[in-house]
Formats: sequence, structure tokens, C-alpha cells
Amino acid sequence: MTIESEAKRLIEEALPGATVHVSGGGGHYEISVVAAQFSGQRTLARQRMVYGAITPLMAGDAAPLHAVDRLTCKAPDEG
Repeated sequence: MTIESEAKRLIEEALPGATVHVSGGGGHYEISVVAAQFSGQRTLARQRMVYGAITPLMAGDAAPLHAVDRLTCKAPDEG
């Protein structure tokens, strides 16, 4: 399983029904998430939900995912 697919799986488990796109490599990734759970939440709360989901991939000195260069979190009604 690739880091991209594992990150996508973890986020989808944490945010059921979310549309998730993960791209990148070399430890640096871009993540885009559209989820109903983001409705009414501020940016920081949304980001915490996503980072909380991918924490296992960011743990330790040899973490396969060590940087999220861009994180986009939107509710479905935000386009």
C-alpha cells in the first residue's frame, strides 16, 4: 500500500463519506478533503481532524509522511 492510499484510507475512516485526494512523494504531500463533518467548523478544527487521522503516518523519526505542504479542508456546500 502506498503512503498516499494509506493516508486516504485513514482520513476516510475518521471522516466517513469524505472525498479525499492525496498526492505527493518523498515525505511531502498535498491533501484535499471535502467532508460534511467540516460544516460549521473553523479552519483549525478541520485541520486537526485530518492531522488526527494521519498521525500514525507522521510518528517517529522515520515517518513516511513528514510534511503536509498543502491541506485544503472544505464542507460540501463550499464548493
